[in-house]
Amino acid sequence: MSRVHFIAIGGAVMHNLAIVLKKKGYRVSGSDDEIFDPARRLLQQHGLLPPETGWFPEKITPGLEAVILGMHARPDNPELLRARELGIPLYSFPEYMFTQTQNKRRVVIGGSHGKTTVTSLVMHVLKVAGIRFDYLVGARLPGFDTMVGLDEKAELAVFEGDEYLSSALDPRPKFHWYRPHTALLTGISWDHMNVFPTREEYIGAFRHFIRLIEPGGTLIYFAGDPWLEEITKEAPEHITLIPYQDHPHTTENGHTFLIHNKQQVPVNLFGRHNMENMAGAYRVCRELGIGNNDFYRAVSTFTGAARRLEKLAENRHTAVYYDFAHAPSKVKATVQAMATRYPGRRLFACLELHTFSSLNPAFLPHYRGTLDMAHRAAVYYNPETVALKKLPSLLPAQIREAFGKPGLEVFTSVDSLWNRLQEETWAGRNLLMMSSGNFGGKDVQKLAGNITQDKQEAGHNMDLL
Repeated sequence: MSRVHFIAIGGAVMHNLAIVLKKKGYRVSGSDDEIFDPARRLLQQHGLLPPETGWFPEKITPGLEAVILGMHARPDNPELLRARELGIPLYSFPEYMFTQTQNKRRVVIGGSHGKTTVTSLVMHVLKVAGIRFDYLVGARLPGFDTMVGLDEKAELAVFEGDEYLSSALDPRPKFHWYRPHTALLTGISWDHMNVFPTREEYIGAFRHFIRLIEPGGTLIYFAGDPWLEEITKEAPEHITLIPYQDHPHTTENGHTFLIHNKQQVPVNLFGRHNMENMAGAYRVCRELGIGNNDFYRAVSTFTGAARRLEKLAENRHTAVYYDFAHAPSKVKATVQAMATRYPGRRLFACLELHTFSSLNPAFLPHYRGTLDMAHRAAVYYNPETVALKKLPSLLPAQIREAFGKPGLEVFTSVDSLWNRLQEETWAGRNLLMMSSGNFGGKDVQKLAGNITQDKQEAGHNMDLL
């Protein structure tokens, strides 16, 4: 029986991979210095939760087949040092995923935004079609128990391709490991300023990804992105280029329909950016041999990935949504989608600045105009997070200046933000919560329920000013 150890088992993908390997019959162990839900709950459920937090080099023994490193595993980690001393093979998780799928047809979906949604759509269509496949995706999906799947009988692998670093020991972007036969790029918008200090370095990661597509492979890309238009001109001659635009669609009474062969196909996704995602997923599925009828039948039942324009609660006059948006392009697209989906309602958009880039004063000007389509807007950030990331301190005035949104409210206390939202008159208004963090551990689902309770709705007037 193969033995594998995870250093930083509490990571979002790491704990999912650990669970999958245990289900496949591996003996799995792991360590971490902190583990939060849902990872803690799921690891405990599968008998994989370490009995105590911390690093224990005695767990690293000669019988291990592999040690898999998360981003949290630093070069001086005592378990890592012990593994090196014993000569045990070390893998970052993207490297390990490649070793598991190197003899399969690999589909990799990358880009600065939308890659989780496109990957999720492709996975949903393949599952409905009864096709077996390995997968890696950055969100939880209905119908899939884990964010990672490995099937010995599958001949296909579908990976969400992240451009962030592979591990603390391996600075190459994760998606450089996967060497796709079919690749899709949704668009490029500078992100991860902590590891890509310049825009050109960031774009360079995508340039190199294109060069790593297998000979005879295919690159599907969004033709409306100027950076993709530029770098695809440099693509190797041995790959086929397939551009796409947004999928033809229409909106009636707040419902979105794809248009195909003069027929309307109802879908649950909405917003221009999601129509681009839909078109990208269509192109990938066609490359994989999925017929038109099978594709459109499947996407009409797709309800979306977790935290991607996810509806938390709704009543007759108010809807509350949550989105993972944090980078400027994502924030702008998500706000626009909400504003156009509900043209008769006012929109209150609330954004948490949580990442290194979003809290960096040098990067903040990229957010200018991103909240303009909201009628009211608030930005929350935690000064302690800024200090932990060793960034210059931020003042609320800097946030207001960077966003350029008249009336923008800035909060440095999550309790103050919650009080503000619960005091708002919500009749005729929607709330959009956006963060790649967790709003200081606050229960956003409970907030959504409170806001949409009929008893709150009943006494409010329709003052929308």
